[in-house]
Amino acid sequence: MSDLKPYYLGAHVSASGGVQNAPLNAQAIGANAFALFTKNQRRWEAKPLDPKNIAAFRQNCEAAGIAPEQVLPHDSYLINLGHPEAEALTKSRRAFVDELQRCAQLGLCYLNFHPGSHLREITETECLRRIAESINLALEQTEGVTAVIENTAGQGSNLGHNFAQIAEIIDQVEDKSRVGVCLDTCHLFAAGYDLRTFDSSAQVFAEFADSVGFEYLCGMHLNDSKGGLNSRLDRHHSLGQGEIGLEVFRYLMSDDHLRGIPLVLETIDETLWADEIQLLRQFAHAARSPVTA
Repeated sequence: MSDLKPYYLGAHVSASGGVQNAPLNAQAIGANAFALFTKNQRRWEAKPLDPKNIAAFRQNCEAAGIAPEQVLPHDSYLINLGHPEAEALTKSRRAFVDELQRCAQLGLCYLNFHPGSHLREITETECLRRIAESINLALEQTEGVTAVIENTAGQGSNLGHNFAQIAEIIDQVEDKSRVGVCLDTCHLFAAGYDLRTFDSSAQVFAEFADSVGFEYLCGMHLNDSKGGLNSRLDRHHSLGQGEIGLEVFRYLMSDDHLRGIPLVLETIDETLWADEIQLLRQFAHAARSPVTA
């Protein structure tokens, strides 16, 4: 057991005032992992990262004992790598490359993103092909950063809400060493994956192992859900306060597949983050044996 990596637990913290503040905000809640936006997530354009802020970010991460593989940056919500219209698709692809480059400047190794939406104008198959093509083009223009596909709740025309769609994207990515997956528990539940018991959670992750593979799992978002099973509602809740409950988090904190990757809270009450991190650590401590899927 001593050779196992630890569980890296944190939250999506604010980078207000500069990216260098994110690791400080993570440290303040007792986290050894975190997520952040490297730019305003609701605007297309952003100023280049200030070299002083880059240096301070790296120094603050090092001081907090947080390595690059413990950080899960998120790209802009505006980006749609499967957009049906050529001009908007090109704009999204340029922005995605910029996001990857910003992560590289910060010395980070992941960029988490929502795969894309067909907007009911093209088929799911064509949209998934465009998403994979977008990833291929972006990876060709960048180095060192892994593109991490986040599963969605299946709201609207968003794709990536089941394991088969994620596997289909990965299958079409040429450099599989630089593509990964982030699983969001709220999104899984909203998309129809039952996480309400320890056993049903084990079944869901066994299905993930069979259809996608744990070798692609680069991180997770740990959230309860305000919406019910298969509601297709992307509405997060604090742990144990939503429709999922706590059993999935007991399961996850007993699964060695989740060691060594960032496990990030996006729960709705940030005043609870420190307590939620401690709760998850208690679950990990209480787990008597690893669960393999």
